[in-house]
Amino acid sequence: MTSFFRTARRLAVAFLVAGAAAAPARAQEPYYKGKRLTVLINFAVSGPTDIEGRLFAKYLARHVDGNPTIIVQNMDGAGGLVGAQYMGEIAPRDGSVVGYLTGVAWMYASDPARWRVDFRTYEFLAASSGTTIHYARTDIAPGLHEAADIAKAQGVIAGGLSADTSKDLRLRLALDMLGVPFKYVTGYRSSPPARLALQRGEINMFTESPPSYRSLVEPTMVRSGEVMPIFYDEDDVSDHPPKSRQLEGLSIQPFPQLYKRIKGALPSGKFWDAYRAIYDMNATLLRVVVLPPGIPPAAVEALRKGIEGLANDKEFAVEAMGAIEFVPEYSTAADLNTHVREMLVVAPEMRDFINDYMRNPPKQ
Repeated sequence: MTSFFRTARRLAVAFLVAGAAAAPARAQEPYYKGKRLTVLINFAVSGPTDIEGRLFAKYLARHVDGNPTIIVQNMDGAGGLVGAQYMGEIAPRDGSVVGYLTGVAWMYASDPARWRVDFRTYEFLAASSGTTIHYARTDIAPGLHEAADIAKAQGVIAGGLSADTSKDLRLRLALDMLGVPFKYVTGYRSSPPARLALQRGEINMFTESPPSYRSLVEPTMVRSGEVMPIFYDEDDVSDHPPKSRQLEGLSIQPFPQLYKRIKGALPSGKFWDAYRAIYDMNATLLRVVVLPPGIPPAAVEALRKGIEGLANDKEFAVEAMGAIEFVPEYSTAADLNTHVREMLVVAPEMRDFINDYMRNPPKQ
C-alpha cells in the first residue's frame, strides 16, 4: 500500500470517528412501541376480577410509553391458581404478558412447595387491597329478614371456588364461629357459575368481592329480595370501623360487629386467629399485578409508570364509578417487591392449623 493510500485511509477513519462523536446520541425507542401486551386475568369472564381487570387493561394502554396494543386473556381454574402459576412457568419473559391476579397470596403462603416457580420471585408491579362480601338467599329456612337471622338459619349450603382459597376459608370459619350448621359445596370455576348455582338453589350462600357484588348482585338479586348481604370480611373490632371506598353506600355489617350482635362479645379463639391471618394477607394483597421473574428492566419500568398513570386518569375514574361504583387504587411503591415478599409468609403452626381445617370440611 502506497503512502498516499495509507494517509487517505487514516483520514477517512478519522472523519468517521469525529462524525460519530459529533452526532447526537440516538434516543432509545420506548420498550413497548409497536408491541402487543396481554393482560392475563386468573378468573373467568364476568367475575369480579374480570370486571375490574378489563377496566384496568382498557386504560393502561394510554399510559404505557409506546402505546402497545392491549388484549385480555382469561385463564381460570383451581380458584385462580392455574393462571397464577402459568405466569411463572409458561408466560414469556419479555414483558409481553402481565398478570392481573386475585386471591393468590394465601394460596401461595399456605403451600409454597406446590409452586414450581416460587411466587415470591415474580416481579410485583402493583397491589390493591380489598374485602369480600358474603350474601345469602332470603328463603333459607325459617327465612332471612336481617343479617343476624343467619344464626337461626337451617339448611345453609355454602358455595365456593376451591377449598384452599381465602374466600372459601373465611366463609367457613365465619359460619363455624357463629355456630351455624352448614353444608359446603366447592369447585365452581369462577363466580358466574357459582352465582347461577345460587339462583337455582343448588347453594344458598356465596362470597364475592365488591366489583361483581355492586355491578351484578346488588342491582338485581338484592333489590329484588332474592338475596341479602350478611357481612363483609374485616378484622377491625372497633364499633364503627372505617369503610373502604369499595363499600361506600352499602349497608353491610363487618364480621366482628355481626358476631358481637349475635353472640354478645367479640370473636376470639383459634378460628378467629385463623380468620385474621388469612384476612390480613389477602385484604392487603387482594389483587396483584405481576410479571414473571427475569423480565427486562425497561419493561418493568414502563408498566409500573403506566399503572401509576391510572391514578390521575379522570376517564378511568368516571367509567369505574359507573361500572363498579368505586375507583380501584393501586400501590406501586418502589420497594413493593420487598414488602410483598415479606408478607407472603405465615407462621408454620398457623399454616398447619388452617391446612388441616381446609382438608376437613363439613360432611355433606
